[in-house]
Amino acid sequence: MPDQKAAMTKLDERERGALEAAKRASVGQLLFKCAHLLNDQALARVRQKVGVSIRPAHSALFPHIDLEGTRLTDVARRMGISKQAVSQLVSELEEMGVVERVSDPRDGRAKLIRFARLRGRLWLHDGLSILGEFERHLADKIGQSTMQELHRCLVLLLMALEEVADPG
Repeated sequence: MPDQKAAMTKLDERERGALEAAKRASVGQLLFKCAHLLNDQALARVRQKVGVSIRPAHSALFPHIDLEGTRLTDVARRMGISKQAVSQLVSELEEMGVVERVSDPRDGRAKLIRFARLRGRLWLHDGLSILGEFERHLADKIGQSTMQELHRCLVLLLMALEEVADPG
């Protein structure tokens, strides 16, 4: 039995190595991991500079809110989570004065979620400023030209993914 267990362990080690190599070769896996680390580190900087305790779930909401406002159902669809979960996050951010619910001018029965005129937009400016500082720090690590090329590639990737999501 000990030889069989050792053989299984070796197989597991080989399989583990193959899976780790496959994960490292996957652009999607690398993007997910980088996005997670970037979010964690950027939020830590926001907490340190602004002194506001914002959760990753809150910051995940921000890219999905259009400046003119977005319906809650659209935010939920974009994020791939339930309307109830988005509603809870929006309520928390409303209490902080970051977002507000306003009537949709196209349909008075519907509400739009948008950044609050004063505090929400200040948070957005501050957050983007902190991200800019963080990106400059990363550019120092990987090189300015690499950072510019990464930005160019991500813009192209985003356009392609948005086209796939909405082939209309």
